[in-house]
Amino acid sequence: MEHYKSIYFVGAGGIGMSALERYCLAKGMKVAGYDKTPSHLTDQLQSEGIELFFDEDEDSIPSYCKNPENTLVIYTPAIPENHKGLEYFRNNGFKVIKRSELLGLITSSSKGLCFAGTHGKTTTSSMAAHIFHQSAIGCNAFLGGILKNYDSNLILSETSPFSIIEADEYDRSFHRLHPYMAVITATDPDHFDIYGNEEAYLESFSHFTSLIQPGGCLIMKKGIKAIPRVQEGVKIYQYSANKGGDFHAEHIRIGNGQIIFDFIAPGDSIPDIELGVPVEINIENAVASIAIAWLNGIPAQDIRKAMASFKGAKRRFDFWVKEKNIVMIDDYAHHPDEIRASITSVKALYPEKRISVIFQPHLYSRTRDFAPQFAEALSHADELILLEIYPAREIPIPGISSEIIFDKVTCRKKELCTKKMLLETIKDRNFEVLITLGAGDIDRMLPQIRDILLNK
Repeated sequence: MEHYKSIYFVGAGGIGMSALERYCLAKGMKVAGYDKTPSHLTDQLQSEGIELFFDEDEDSIPSYCKNPENTLVIYTPAIPENHKGLEYFRNNGFKVIKRSELLGLITSSSKGLCFAGTHGKTTTSSMAAHIFHQSAIGCNAFLGGILKNYDSNLILSETSPFSIIEADEYDRSFHRLHPYMAVITATDPDHFDIYGNEEAYLESFSHFTSLIQPGGCLIMKKGIKAIPRVQEGVKIYQYSANKGGDFHAEHIRIGNGQIIFDFIAPGDSIPDIELGVPVEINIENAVASIAIAWLNGIPAQDIRKAMASFKGAKRRFDFWVKEKNIVMIDDYAHHPDEIRASITSVKALYPEKRISVIFQPHLYSRTRDFAPQFAEALSHADELILLEIYPAREIPIPGISSEIIFDKVTCRKKELCTKKMLLETIKDRNFEVLITLGAGDIDRMLPQIRDILLNK
């Protein structure tokens, strides 16, 4: 990679791609790219010196990216194969690789700490990155969310041997990595458009464990289905929140807006860990992130200080309003198990409040494959506003719409709503706790939703 002078990213506005763009820019390369539509993130990237275009024709590609000898092209699997820019690069002798291949190059030349799982990997990897960065050991971190502590999804170190990577199972991307240590947070089935069935999905995680380098280790959530297939010389540990395992929590104290617990490790413990984001699901996330820090020798005082100061990642249980009479929380949850965990966590925090949810389903295929599970998870809310499906990379599937979820939801009050009519719909509502959920573009409406809630 060192001999390339410029890097062109196709799908540059994605959260995973943007971390790599920032990394390449920090390494002194010229960075440019394409994305379909402008966003707050693309605005930030442009302000940092990355040249972005929103027209896929080859004419929009800058001249300094048109020499195959000095330009590397990175693309995301969400980009269709007939994309005009991609076709130009492929037809003119450029080296074109997936985002995961670039991450593979980075982990092959460092001690890669790779966090995989259907859900939980962004928060857990972000916690770990914050712990390492706040210690003398440091890290380079490529994350799937914007950390509030740094307002970035990239953390850099000139001296640390560690790279923290969010290992994405979509399109088997995590098979390109070379982990030194790995964490698996969950293996609940997903991405059937890629894997076809649960057996293939689980096998993909088993293959991921076989990539861990001898001398490293695997840290698995206790009770997950994937069967590890590690090389000789790789240790296996289990973790949980409070259900035992090599790493777990004890003496959990929840109250007065705080969560404090004791971290238990083999032959050791760290008392009085306070969560900076006091949500019950984060006990489990914290145990996994602290485990990998503990295994790499980070002192207890550094771990305790970092966990208390961790502010979380944007769109991961993200408080937008926290007033006496109204609370607004945004969460990236887009899988039934994530949605169930998010709603039940909020109900535990606010047991006397009415919980309302706005949910934007993500992908036609995921809606088709998990409609009953989505309905069951959403039924834990007191009130539901269900938006139309966000298609992302997909074309519509006949007969698949939000209604196949809606018809099975059993909460007391529910309604279908278009995204276009959402703001008008909520103007006259008296919410107590409102959660916005989904991995689509609902986050672009959050400032307007917040303003409506605060100006009543």
